[in-house]
Amino acid sequence: MRIIAGDQKGRRLKNLKGQGIRPTSDMVKGAIFNVLDTKVLSAHVLDLFAGTGNMAFEALSRGAASAVLVDVSPQAVQLMRDNLQLLGQTAQTHIVHADAHRYLSRCSGQIFDLVFLDPPYHRGLLQTVLPELRDKVSPRGVIIAETAKDEDFHQEPFEIRTVKEYGRTKIWFLQNPLHT
Repeated sequence: MRIIAGDQKGRRLKNLKGQGIRPTSDMVKGAIFNVLDTKVLSAHVLDLFAGTGNMAFEALSRGAASAVLVDVSPQAVQLMRDNLQLLGQTAQTHIVHADAHRYLSRCSGQIFDLVFLDPPYHRGLLQTVLPELRDKVSPRGVIIAETAKDEDFHQEPFEIRTVKEYGRTKIWFLQNPLHT
């Protein structure tokens, strides 16, 4: 697992094998960032269920302004801290050891342009987290949700903009409904 583009391109990230952490593959990560294109520049990023921090660190490498990485696992939090130290992006990065719901209930006033959601598959976590993001995503912000290929979820209050499949993984790009 490595950073695939930007000012940290080629840097390897640490991973914990067999710890329930399932990082997004470089191929899928590259496809996601190709879709996002310039939306990453100067973005404020939230990476819930962050695991290794792979997605947030990629966004920072590509020009995101800041990132908040949240995970409930103490092993994942330590791994993110180790990866943060490797990359030296401490000024714009905040790592939080908390359950996603608990974090979202406490982060009032924070607005994010990109939100990465990669919870454990088949547990219904996207269903419960999305309503809590309603007031935390900028009007043109994008939510990138990763699920198993056979998994669907109710995306309210957001709208699906596109869905891509890569092997056993499905990537959902969601946005706030556009008001005219």
